[in-house]
Amino acid sequence: MNIKNKLGRTAGIAIAAAGIVALNLPGEASASTAAGLLPTCTIQTANGNFLTAVDGGGHTTNAIQSNRTVASTWEKFTLVPVGDNIHVGLRTSNGNYLTAVGGGGQANADAIHTDATVLSTWEQFHISAHPTLIQVVNENLLTAVSGGGRTTEAVHTDAALSNFGSWEVFQLACVYG
Repeated sequence: MNIKNKLGRTAGIAIAAAGIVALNLPGEASASTAAGLLPTCTIQTANGNFLTAVDGGGHTTNAIQSNRTVASTWEKFTLVPVGDNIHVGLRTSNGNYLTAVGGGGQANADAIHTDATVLSTWEQFHISAHPTLIQVVNENLLTAVSGGGRTTEAVHTDAALSNFGSWEVFQLACVYG
């Protein structure tokens, strides 16, 4: 399969094929699911920058940045199903999980931590498509403050689904491997 077709298919089936229906996309499990492969994704902000787990994860303050223009290791997150066919965990490159502190509703440097080692309630996210929104467990949305480009207070979790704007819209690019 050529790269163009592979990338096109990835955008449409990456989550559903892994058995994760968080994007509300129709689909069936594929050979990738049977082999136990999970999608690894980059998360791009409205202004085109990538979310970064600082040092690959393990932080509790300013744990996420949004100023990278090229996706490397720290800008990749593995989507891990939590078993309810709705939510996923976002695992950092060093194996920790993103945590929406307090379940969400935070507008400060501590809104997201990256030091969790297990998937509990605050580590569960719902990713919807068209537009791509990342909802935290209290149903608020992940926000790339100023649309991205920040090293401190880069993300908040207090935006309401009923009133989202461009700062809450992300673009995911996922691959298996």
